Amino acid sequence: MIDKILFARSQEEVKRYIDAALKALIQNQVNGHIIARFIEKILSELESFNPMNKDAQQWSNIKMAIILFTRLKTEYSPGMIAQ
Repeated sequence: MIDKILFARSQEEVKRYIDAALKALIQNQVNGHIIARFIEKILSELESFNPMNKDAQQWSNIKMAIILFTRLKTEYSPGMIAQ
């Protein structure tokens, strides 16, 4: 997932990758708590990147993914698991 985000050609492509991953988890009936942990792990990895080590497109993709995963984190937080 991280490589797909880093090497996406646009922010829209980042969104498509994230949406597809989440859809696959839901279609495979992955437990909501596992989805929440997945979201938290990816978000943590994205937030650990140093912008000085990435090019402009990669940093743009990381920022977009952080925004999207932060929204998902709220939706899939414990006690608010979407069905």
